[in-house]
Amino acid sequence: MIDLAVIIIYTLALLLIFIYSLSQLHLLFNYLKATKQEDTSEKFDFKKEDFPNVTIQLPLYNEYYVVERLLKNIALINYPADKLEIQVLDDSTDHSVEKTSGIITELQATGLNIKHIRRDDRKGFKAGALKEGLKIAQGEFIAVFDSDFVPGKDWLMKTLPYFKNPKIGVVQTRWGHLNRNYSLLTRIQAFALDFHFILEQTGRNFGRNFINFNGTAGIWRKECILDAGNWSGDTLTEDLDLSYRAQLKNWDFKYLEDVETPAELPVVISAARSQQFRWNKGAAENFRKNYGKLLKDPSVTFSTKFHGFFHLLNSSMFLVVLILAVLSVPVLYIKHNNPQFSWYFYVLAGFGVSTLIFFASYYVTYTRIHGKGFSSFLKFIGMFFTFFSIAMGFSVHNTLAVLEGHFGKRSEFIRTPKFNINSVKDSWKGNRYLSNRFSKNVIIEGLLFLYFGFGIWSAFNLKDYGLLIFHLMLFTGFGFVFFKSLRT
Repeated sequence: MIDLAVIIIYTLALLLIFIYSLSQLHLLFNYLKATKQEDTSEKFDFKKEDFPNVTIQLPLYNEYYVVERLLKNIALINYPADKLEIQVLDDSTDHSVEKTSGIITELQATGLNIKHIRRDDRKGFKAGALKEGLKIAQGEFIAVFDSDFVPGKDWLMKTLPYFKNPKIGVVQTRWGHLNRNYSLLTRIQAFALDFHFILEQTGRNFGRNFINFNGTAGIWRKECILDAGNWSGDTLTEDLDLSYRAQLKNWDFKYLEDVETPAELPVVISAARSQQFRWNKGAAENFRKNYGKLLKDPSVTFSTKFHGFFHLLNSSMFLVVLILAVLSVPVLYIKHNNPQFSWYFYVLAGFGVSTLIFFASYYVTYTRIHGKGFSSFLKFIGMFFTFFSIAMGFSVHNTLAVLEGHFGKRSEFIRTPKFNINSVKDSWKGNRYLSNRFSKNVIIEGLLFLYFGFGIWSAFNLKDYGLLIFHLMLFTGFGFVFFKSLRT
């Protein structure tokens, strides 16, 4: 009975991953179609039309290392001074407040309309700060940038024109990476984010499915924010929440893959952990909050409901992968002890097509950034297996975040520490925002590192190598996460 239960759960996990891969395959087809279609969107012509009032919101919380870069870069934005307002929404509780205030005073002296807005508490966290600033915002359009983003001077001139269409509520741009090649950790983060911002966002937008404002590097129509119910801090991903509420109100979103907005990637694993936890838990919280509304809305197409399901449950795939991984070792022994059912395991091997779908999808994304060619292809193969190995190594940490989200456990919005790291010569050591708190999850990750080492040994002991590559990836991924977490 135990063997049967293991095989049933293992099969269901493989099936769910396969269906998820089909959703990615559909997005790949959409993306390829989008690249061949000319964008005919109507746009403002500011040579003939008046510039609208714009407010740029900069939510801050203890950003000592990057605030100067942020503010001096935003001051360079090319836009009529009498039409631009900058709100520095500063919830900081440390000495960065004085540094921020001093820079703002200098910028105000140049004639820049920039305000330093402080709150008595962090109620609602980032969402609360954005909502508070919106009350007094003068702009018809609201751009948002997190503290580690450095938009180009012409950013507004590239995004605002699309609001000519009165149905457009949001224009979102693609994230770039200032420190992509700093380390293996930053390269795999860039690899994952490129996939989201190139294939997923473009594929969903082209297919007229729901996409999301990514919390930064995008611009809202103020009317859209208010119509959708304004910012809310009841999930850890307020951006995803407001995005779905706005699109359920029939607002359209416009995604601009060709407009890149560079930002800094976390350079230490503790910072990456805090960011991953917030994103994955927030997605699960949004599934609980918004998917029922999406499913019941008769005006929403089946395609949007299908992609919305996997969009909001994207992070929950970590739970499925973890279950699959843990059960894969006993499956080796069940297969060995029950040769009469070998045919069934051959059928299960057919689900390996999911890997081929992910491989093709990520390769298309990779070539968009790194180009084609044999050398590029070889580098991609290495990065593909490295990324998925380390992603699986994060599965315990991210699964716990997902479960908290699905079961409604509340937690504080934990900011991701910023470092102002741009090259390998820059050091993160001594950063005052790094946490030295030891996570109990690391112990589990260490045990799984040993467990999948046993899985590798089992392959040779049983002379069954069907899952050897899978177990090597799991062994490598959990080992990377475990040993890196001990150091940072």
